[in-house]
Amino acid sequence: MKKDSLDNLPTLGETITAEIRRKLVEGELAPGQRLSEAALSESLKISRNTLREAFRMLTHEGLLRHEPNRGVFVAVPDMGSIIDIYRARRFVECQALSQAYPKHPAVERMRESVAVAMRCAEAQDWGGVGTANMAFHAAIVELADSPRLNTFYAHLSAELRLVFGLLNDPEFIHAPYIDMNTAILQRLVAGRPAEAAAALEAYLVQSERTVLAAYARRGG
Repeated sequence: MKKDSLDNLPTLGETITAEIRRKLVEGELAPGQRLSEAALSESLKISRNTLREAFRMLTHEGLLRHEPNRGVFVAVPDMGSIIDIYRARRFVECQALSQAYPKHPAVERMRESVAVAMRCAEAQDWGGVGTANMAFHAAIVELADSPRLNTFYAHLSAELRLVFGLLNDPEFIHAPYIDMNTAILQRLVAGRPAEAAAALEAYLVQSERTVLAAYARRGG
């Protein structure tokens, strides 16, 4: 293997950071949950020093918070964060979709995520529907062919899943968007990316309103 290839390999700390971020995106860790160093280091088969490196990186990203003498906790989003997350989503996702090529490889990932969401809905697995929905939107960002945007969106997705976790009603939050995702995909495949982007813009506005209303009801 060439030296340049070795230099591009992620460090163990980066790999563990990505794994914990994946757990956040897929809803395996809940907002406000205290993370046990002992349990996580054992389950991930790593040293506590490596785990602490990952904790530092995720704290810097705003996904975790450290409380002196108490430990490390999963972050709890506030209303300002929710508004900012959706602002960033509209800017990134709608632009990526409006300029997309209908035969881009990421379109197949969009199609697969819709199929997974439908299967999960039939099984009443609403957490699974949420994870499939996150994959659908990550694939939209992949349409832009920008590794930097993909990395940025991975961080944003983890924050977004924490928002959904706060609301504790995955069917209410995720069920309406299966058909909307299908309609967006159909417009893109038909070669109408501008229409798909307009539909996504309206979709994200509706989603933001729904999430903010649910957040307000819980006393956030």
